[in-house]
Amino acid sequence: MGNPKAFMEIHRQEAGYRPIHDRIHDFGEVEQTLNTRERKLQASRCMDCGVPFCHWACPLGNKAPEWNDALYKGDWELAYRLLNSTNPFPEFTGRICPALCEKACVLNRFNHEPTTNREDECAITEMAFQEGFILPHTDIVRNGKTVAVIGAGPAGLAAANDLNLMGYKVTVFEKNEAAGGLLRYGIPNFKLNKAIIDRRIKLLEQEGIEFKYGQEVKWAEAMPQLTRQFDAIVMASGTPTARDLKAPGRELKGVHFALEMLSQQNRVLAGMEFSKDERVTAKGKDVLVIGGGDTGSDCIGTAHRQGCKSVTQIEIMPKPAEGPEDPQNPWPNWPRTLKTTSSHEEGCTRRWNINTLEFLGENGKLNGVKVQEIDWKPNPEGGRPIMVEKGKPEIIKAELCLLAMGFLKPEHPEYPENVFVCGDSANGASLVVRAMASGKQTALKVDQFLTSHP
Repeated sequence: MGNPKAFMEIHRQEAGYRPIHDRIHDFGEVEQTLNTRERKLQASRCMDCGVPFCHWACPLGNKAPEWNDALYKGDWELAYRLLNSTNPFPEFTGRICPALCEKACVLNRFNHEPTTNREDECAITEMAFQEGFILPHTDIVRNGKTVAVIGAGPAGLAAANDLNLMGYKVTVFEKNEAAGGLLRYGIPNFKLNKAIIDRRIKLLEQEGIEFKYGQEVKWAEAMPQLTRQFDAIVMASGTPTARDLKAPGRELKGVHFALEMLSQQNRVLAGMEFSKDERVTAKGKDVLVIGGGDTGSDCIGTAHRQGCKSVTQIEIMPKPAEGPEDPQNPWPNWPRTLKTTSSHEEGCTRRWNINTLEFLGENGKLNGVKVQEIDWKPNPEGGRPIMVEKGKPEIIKAELCLLAMGFLKPEHPEYPENVFVCGDSANGASLVVRAMASGKQTALKVDQFLTSHP
């Protein structure tokens, strides 16, 4: 620890966002960056705790005290080597991770000013690319065995990366036209510029990973060929099925899954064209987002950039506790408190304890959604609380309704012993950082299996 008093003398400083009046007119990344001097000062605030709860909280086990110290001392290359030793793609997590490590930081318990780990790791990685510290590995010794990875999302990419570096010949099959999974087709460009993904994929290709796009692998049909062609198979196909809302009027034009809008907008920005009938756009419309999570927030930001008239977000669950502390989930655990994103700051009516009753429309087109305020009562038999009606039904005006209620955990058949499942496909929808951790763990399992089955 270079400056043992820094956490007492220097306050937490976040880079912040571009001004609202500027950022809502484009899909450029909203987050700004600190200059090199300020970034080093922020890294100096790391206390190098005897028990690093940041390391404990991170699914990847990132060693934040070590690379923060290297950053503070100006050794950017060492900082990246330390960071990359546990995190294969810090340029992704440095932009979109909720930073479990920061909530577990001792400084968060002390004064709610944790070390800026997420921004620090993004800065370290960008400097590493800029200075040429990140180069393709050209000394990989091949072991003669092959592995297929089904799905090029964060879990599949993490597994493919580690297996490739171990010496396996890795082929990644991806149903979409480019790699990234939800990084590319779910997360908006204003949070993650897709050139960042392209840069990493190019590096992986230079290191020998083969990507085959536009190839959806259906297990029952592909199993005979895959098992003959590859020594092991990693299933990392994510959670493709969104949770639906079977309310009357669901078939009306204007009711869409969130990813229909988000993925299409990202494809439009990539140069793809859609007909007027195919286009899912909020331009000139009152928009209702059903679901209070990050996907719903992404819909809000996208709707503003498309030129919506208004946005309302409703959530069936109660409003989370406000403030930095969660009495039900105390430090160092993740606080389930009210989260206000950059998209919320751009303008949005937010409501909780709202149940959706019916989609309303005329001539097959949505023009409103009937909702009702509800409450949750303790279940006398235990388990999930009981939903009870509270207010009178009301109608929220909306020409576009986006369903952002999460995803269903996929069911898998019984696979042969050389098939491994990882990421959201195995655990259900979760964080990118958890998917990457699962991919790395699965790569180890594949290696152990193939080593014991020569």
